[in-house]
Amino acid sequence: MNAPPQTRPLVEVDQVRQRYPKGSGENLLVLDGVSLHLADKEIVSLLGRSGCGKSSLLRIIAGLMPASEGRVMLDGHPVAGPAAEVAMVFQTFALFPWLTVQENVEIGLEAQGVAPAERRRRALEAIDLIGLDGYESAYPKELSGGMRQRVGLARALVVHPKLLLMDEPFSALDVLTAETLRTDLLDLWHEGRMPISSILLVTHNIEEAVLMSDRIVVLAANPGRIAAEITVSLPQPRNRLDPPFRQLVDDIYALMTQRPADRHAAGLHGSGISLLLPRVSTNLLAGLMEAIAADPYRGRADLPELAATLQMEIDDLFPVAETLHLLRFAELAEGDIRLTDPGRRFVDLGPDERKHLFAQHLMAHVPLANHIRRVLDERGNHRAPASRFRDELEDHMSEQFADQTLRAVTAWGRYAESFAYDEATGVFSLDNPG
Repeated sequence: MNAPPQTRPLVEVDQVRQRYPKGSGENLLVLDGVSLHLADKEIVSLLGRSGCGKSSLLRIIAGLMPASEGRVMLDGHPVAGPAAEVAMVFQTFALFPWLTVQENVEIGLEAQGVAPAERRRRALEAIDLIGLDGYESAYPKELSGGMRQRVGLARALVVHPKLLLMDEPFSALDVLTAETLRTDLLDLWHEGRMPISSILLVTHNIEEAVLMSDRIVVLAANPGRIAAEITVSLPQPRNRLDPPFRQLVDDIYALMTQRPADRHAAGLHGSGISLLLPRVSTNLLAGLMEAIAADPYRGRADLPELAATLQMEIDDLFPVAETLHLLRFAELAEGDIRLTDPGRRFVDLGPDERKHLFAQHLMAHVPLANHIRRVLDERGNHRAPASRFRDELEDHMSEQFADQTLRAVTAWGRYAESFAYDEATGVFSLDNPG
C-alpha cells in the first residue's frame, strides 16, 4: 500500500538568521537558526519577550526585509519581497487619517490595480464582516481604538491573503476591547468566514497565545531562537478558568522563567559586566517584594496568578522578577517566585536600611555596578565618564542595549548611594554615596 501524500506546509522557515550592525562595527545576531512551519488552516503564535526577534521574524516571513541567512518558502515558493498572498495587521493601527474607513480598506486593492467597482464591493463586504457596517464614511479620528483595529483587520482581509500575519494586534487596546476583538476574530475563523488559509500571531501575552492558537512557538532571546513548540489541543471555545487551560499557562510560565544551567539570573543574558540589564525602577522592585510578602502569597506566588492580580503582562512582570532573582532577593522556579531571606528582610526595613541592604546586594551580584564603583575608588578624583563604561558594553552588545544597561545600573547605584551620576556632564563620581 502506498503511503498517503505529505501535505506541503503553507509556510516553511528554514535556518533563518538575522544580524544587525552594532556599535563596535560587528554584527549583532538577533535570530539564530530559526526553523518552523505553518500548516493550512492553522493558527500559530510566536510567543516571546521583547527583544527576542519575533517581530523581525514576522517581517522576514512577510517579505518586508531579507534574512541574513536561511530561506522562507510560502506555498512552495521562496519569499523574495512583499507577497500578494500575505497581509499584515500591526500593533499600531497604521491608518491614513485623511481617508475614510472605506478608502482605508480599499487602499490595498487599489495598489493591486483592482477596478473601482470591485474594490467597493469587496471593501463593503470586509467592513460588514468585521462589524463596522455603517461606518464606511467615518474617518479614523471618529473611531475608538478597537474600531480602528477592526479597520486594519478589514484592510488585511480584503485582499484575500493566504497568510495573515498579526504583530501584537491587541496590545494597544484596553483589556475589554482586546477581549471582544479576540473573540470576534476567533468566531469568524472557526465559522470559516475569513478568506485566509492560516494565521501567524506575534504576542507576549501567554493567555492570549493559549486562547487563540493551535500551536505555540516559544522564542528565547539574545539571540532569538526556538525554545519550545507546544501543541494546544484544548477544544474551542476555550475557557480561561478551566483547569487544563490554567495548567498550560502555568507550564509556559515555568518554561519561560526556567533558569539556564550556566546562569544564576533566569532570563538575563550575558555575563560579567556585559550582563544585559533591564530598565526596572527600585520602586517596582520594592513594590513587587511587598506584594509577594503580603497576603495571600506570604512570600511565595504563582506567576500567572500574580500577573493577573497586578494586571501585568510578561514584558512588565518578568524583568522585575528576574532583577529580584539577580539581586538574590527572590528565586524563580517552575513558574513561581519566592522571596529569599534578604527579600523578606528588605520588606520589613525602613528606607535607609533598605538602601544599605540593596547596596550590599548590588555590589555583590551586579558585576557592572561593582566595576563602576571599583574604577571610581581607584581614581584619585573619584570620577569617570559614562562613555568609558558605555564603550566597554558596546564591545558585547548593541548601542541600544548598552544604553539600557548603563541607565539601569545608574538608577540602581543612585538609589543605593553607591555612586553618583551627573546627567549634564555624563560623569560618574563618589560625590554623594553614603
